[in-house]
Amino acid sequence: MAVRRRPAREASGSHFLRSKRLACDLAAGAGLAPGALAVEIGGGSGVLTDALARTGAEVIAIERDPALAARLRTRFGALTSVRVVQADATAYRWPDEPFVVVANLPFVRSGAILDRLLRDPRVPLRGAHVIVQWELAAKHTSVWPATLRSTYWRAWHEISIARRLHRSAFAPPPSVDCAVLRIERLAQPRVPVDRHAAYWSFLSSAFAARDPIRRGLRPSLSALEIKRLAPALGFAPDARPWELDAGQWASLFAFARGR
Repeated sequence: MAVRRRPAREASGSHFLRSKRLACDLAAGAGLAPGALAVEIGGGSGVLTDALARTGAEVIAIERDPALAARLRTRFGALTSVRVVQADATAYRWPDEPFVVVANLPFVRSGAILDRLLRDPRVPLRGAHVIVQWELAAKHTSVWPATLRSTYWRAWHEISIARRLHRSAFAPPPSVDCAVLRIERLAQPRVPVDRHAAYWSFLSSAFAARDPIRRGLRPSLSALEIKRLAPALGFAPDARPWELDAGQWASLFAFARGR
C-alpha cells in the first residue's frame, strides 16, 4: 500500500485517499472506457486523478482550493488528458457531452454538490461513483423513510451503496466510516425529463406540509382520488410523504398530470 502524505494545507472537510491501489479500484469500478469523459469533484492530493487518467479517460479535475488546484496543475501539467479547473462544484457548469463523475467529495459539502449534480436531469450525467459519509449514503439510498431529494433524484437515477470504506483509508481519518455511493441513469425514467420542474414543485409541496398526503397534495389530487389510488399503488391512504417510494410518487404525479 502506498501511503500518501497529508498535504500541508487541507481544504475544509476534505479527507484524502491514502492508497493508490484503492484509488485504482474505485476508478475501475466506474467502468470508464478509453476516451470517456470523467469529472472528478475535489481533486485534492491527486491520487484519484492519477487513477482516472490511467484508465485512458479524459479527466476534468475540479478543485475549489487554489493551493491544491495549483499542485494538481503542476503534477498533471504534462498530461493532455487531464484538465484541472479551480472552481466551486456547486456553481460549476457541467459538460454538455455525456460524462461520469468519480469523486471523493468533501464531507461538509457533499449534499450541496449532489443536489447541484442531480437537480436538472437534462444534464448528460451517465452515472457517478462518489465517496460520502456513510450516514448520508444510507439516508439517500433508503426506501423508507424517503427524503425529498432522493425521491426526486430517483425519477431518473438508480441510487445504491457500492461499498463501505473504513475511516482508516483516509488522511486525515474522518470520525465516521464512508460509503461509495453509486448513481446510475435509468434506461426508462419514471418521470419525463421535461417535467422535472413541475415534479420538484409537486414533491416539495407534499414534503413541506408533513401532513398525510391526502392533505399535502391538494389541490393536485383530492382525498377521494388518493383513497382510490392507495390500494392500487400499495400505500396507506393516510401515509406521510416519506412513506412512499419513488415509483409510487411518480405514479401519483402521472395521475395528477393526466387530469
